[in-house]
Amino acid sequence: MIVAGLTTAEIWPLLSHPTKWPTYYANSANPRFYDDRGPELAQGVRFYFETFGFPVEAEVTEYVAPASGQPGRVAWHGWAGEKGSAERLDVHHAWLIEDLPEGRVRILTQETQNGEPAKTLATTRPNPMINGHQEWLDGLVLAARSSTVTQLSKP
Repeated sequence: MIVAGLTTAEIWPLLSHPTKWPTYYANSANPRFYDDRGPELAQGVRFYFETFGFPVEAEVTEYVAPASGQPGRVAWHGWAGEKGSAERLDVHHAWLIEDLPEGRVRILTQETQNGEPAKTLATTRPNPMINGHQEWLDGLVLAARSSTVTQLSKP
């Protein structure tokens, strides 16, 4: 998704703080951190959240905050169910947030899924994963725009 009128500085805090996800993405619930970490994701941090009806344990596998001329990248491995069981689901979810010329930002997200639950979701129509991730993108943009408007209206 390429969006005009926003920057990585406005998008990144909404994505890098899982406790904010449920405020703009209805398919995310009950985020929490382990080992007294948080509220922001960081390399190697373990966290938990619920999505698509799954209780997801996750660990950040890549975390590079955006900087001048450098896109932000965050990715995590998430899993649900016992290893080796038919209910096991493994995912790798990655995001790239990049400032573009002319006041635009690019938001890319990609997820790969393995396991029987993923196979079932992949054959469901309409596809809940594709639609859910689009809702996440749309909600992220709306939340960033709302936050920007709120900041501009403060005296």
